[in-house]
Amino acid sequence: MSAGPDVAAVLVDWVVGRLRPRATAVVAMAGPVAVGKSTLADLVAASLVERGIGAEVVSTDGFLLPGAVLAARGLMERKGFPESYDVAALRAFCAAVRDTVDRTAPVTVPVYSHETYDVVPGVHHPVGPIDVVVLEGVNALSATPGCTDLGVYVDAPLGLIEEWFVQRFLRLVDGADAMSFYGRFADLVPGAQKEIARSVYRSVNLPNLTEHIAPSRDLADVVVVKGADHTWHEIVDRGAAP
Repeated sequence: MSAGPDVAAVLVDWVVGRLRPRATAVVAMAGPVAVGKSTLADLVAASLVERGIGAEVVSTDGFLLPGAVLAARGLMERKGFPESYDVAALRAFCAAVRDTVDRTAPVTVPVYSHETYDVVPGVHHPVGPIDVVVLEGVNALSATPGCTDLGVYVDAPLGLIEEWFVQRFLRLVDGADAMSFYGRFADLVPGAQKEIARSVYRSVNLPNLTEHIAPSRDLADVVVVKGADHTWHEIVDRGAAP
């Protein structure tokens, strides 16, 4: 089915079919780095709110282990791989937030900063009783089987994903200040910045995608396929329709 500009509306119809009476439904949205998961998650949440359904986006980035822990375990070069996440905490969050919209115990999520490239120490974001949580991240499907109500995988051809990653890297460098993780690359010429981005993608992101992220596509109820210029090309129903 061609999604066109109404992909969020199509997904919302499926989300509505998974709403849980007096409880919070969790929609897991996974896919490669830079494919546009967070943008689509925001669109879906906004479309739900427009229909009078409370919704909030939560990123699995907050459940990455702190940089100091990754460094101590020799995992800095494996950031984004399954072992770099606190999966137990992520699953506990899903269980707690799905419990009931009448819950009184507070539920919070750690906050991740793309500026510092690390979890923000001691900072947690509260997630109140709400109809839908859209959980987005590379491991949103693989780390949460049995803990969510609808699974979405966002996909695109590999060549496009690499180019989108490079473009995002350059944007982050261009907007970085001296304290940002990306500030260290600001003085490099654009060609050198692109080479670093491609090296990171091919040595880290691509193996992670091939070995861990792409296989989680099989766990999705819906697959959204994107084309050039981030256009929505196709939606594949793998059991999403009620």
